[in-house]
Amino acid sequence: MATKTQNSRAWLFVLPVVVLVAFNALIPLMTVVNYSVQETFGDNVFFWEGVKWFEQVLHSERFHASLLRQLMFTSIILMIEVPLGVAIALSMPKKGIGVSVCLVLMALPLLIPWNVVGAMWNIFALPDIGLLGRMINGLGIDYNFTQQPGAAWFTTILMDVWHWTSLVVLLAYAGLRSIPDAYYQAAKIDGATPWAVFRFIQLPKMKRVLTIAILLRFMDSFMIYTEPFVLTGGGPGNTTTFLSIDLVKIALGQFDLGPAAAMSLIYFLIVLLLCWVFYTLMMRHEAQ
Repeated sequence: MATKTQNSRAWLFVLPVVVLVAFNALIPLMTVVNYSVQETFGDNVFFWEGVKWFEQVLHSERFHASLLRQLMFTSIILMIEVPLGVAIALSMPKKGIGVSVCLVLMALPLLIPWNVVGAMWNIFALPDIGLLGRMINGLGIDYNFTQQPGAAWFTTILMDVWHWTSLVVLLAYAGLRSIPDAYYQAAKIDGATPWAVFRFIQLPKMKRVLTIAILLRFMDSFMIYTEPFVLTGGGPGNTTTFLSIDLVKIALGQFDLGPAAAMSLIYFLIVLLLCWVFYTLMMRHEAQ
C-alpha cells in the first residue's frame, strides 16, 4: 500500500509575504506601544509614564461618547445591511445574462475609492444643490445634514448602506449558488414553503459566508474614517465623530501622541475582542 508523502515546500512561496506583512505590522505596533507608555516634549527626549495614558483614556468622557457613537453606528448598519444583502441575493437570477448584469452592478460601489464615496454623497446630499437634499426638502421635510444631527446620521448610514451592502450580497449569493439542486428538489417533493426552504436549507448553508460578511462589515464599520470625515467632518458638532475620527483629532489635531497611542491600542483590543465574540457566538454549534 503506497503511503502519501507531505511536501511542505509550498510554504516557502508564502513565507516572503508572511515576513513582509509581519514586518509592516510589528514596526508600527512597537512604535505605538512605545508612545503609549512615555511622554515627550520634543528633541527626541522621552519620559516614562507607565499606564497613565491608558487610565486617562479609559476615564475620559470624550472616549466614552465616541465609543457609544461607534457602537450605535455599527449596530445600525449591521441590522440593515445583512438582512438587506441576503434579501437582494435571494432575488437575483440564477441563470442567464441577468446573473452577470446583477453581479457587475453589485460590484460597482465596491470599486469606488472611499474618499470619492464621501465626496459624492456630500454633493448628492447638500440641501441647496444636491439631488437627495433638494428632493427631501421638496417633500416638505426640513433636511440639512450640515446642521442637523439626525440628518447627518441618516446621510452617513445611507451612504454606508449604499457602499457596502454589495459586499454582503456577493457573499450571500456565492453561498446560495453553492447549494446543490438536490436540496431544492427534495424540498419541492416534501411540499416545503419558501420560508421553510430559506430557514432549513438556504440559511444554514449560508452560515459560513454570512459569518465572514458580518465579521468584515463589523471590522470595516468599526474602523470607518474616510467616508464620514469627507461627508460631515465628524459634525455637526461631534455628532458623527466616531472613534477613528476622534483618534485622528487627538493624534494629529492636538498632537497628543501618548493619549492617541494608548487610545489606538484600546481601540485595537476592542475590535479584536468583539470580533472574537461575534465569531464564537456564530460558530458555537458548528462542531455539533
